Amino acid sequence: MNTTPSRTTSTDETAAAQDAATKDVTARTAKDGAGAPAAATGTGAFGDPAAATGPDEAADPDEAADPDEDPDPAPHAEARPGIGAGAAAVVSTALGVVALTGAWTGRVAAERETLIGQIKTSGGGSAAQQISEIYGDAWHTTALVNGLFALLALLVGAVVLARPSFGAPAAVPQPTWVRAVALAGVALGVLGVLISAGMYADLFLSLPSAGTPTGG
Repeated sequence: MNTTPSRTTSTDETAAAQDAATKDVTARTAKDGAGAPAAATGTGAFGDPAAATGPDEAADPDEAADPDEDPDPAPHAEARPGIGAGAAAVVSTALGVVALTGAWTGRVAAERETLIGQIKTSGGGSAAQQISEIYGDAWHTTALVNGLFALLALLVGAVVLARPSFGAPAAVPQPTWVRAVALAGVALGVLGVLISAGMYADLFLSLPSAGTPTGG
């Protein structure tokens, strides 16, 4: 009796079963291997973080920032001027206005010079001496005081313009209005210096002379 065909059939069935088992194990291994990177890296299909973690568990960029890194300044912080620069610019303009309009200190100094001139000429003196001591000295003193205020306005305004970070961090730019006010103070200071110098040198109004007719 020949049993060769039966043995061949059994061998084929065994080989087919082994191949099926091998394919099943391979498929499971491939499936487990494909899921491991997604679980480890926190990404789902097609590398989408939201697909693996969900919309509520997506990574927040703010939380991932370096805690030691300084936060970005607020938008309005860049336009915030230094207190010193703004105050100095206003002071420069105010000093320039005082230099042009006159100050009470100038009037007091002029009245003092007038009193001194009256005392000097009370015992007698020529008309030219009285004009010089009573009127001329007071006029020149007023011009000198106004010139000092103008010079202060010029110096303060120039400092503000020369140092953009005056009274503020170096990274903060100087606002336009601060530079405009400081420039106005410089202009008033220059004008006040020129006018005071002309007054002191008797360029605008000369002192009256003793021979000037008084009329009558």
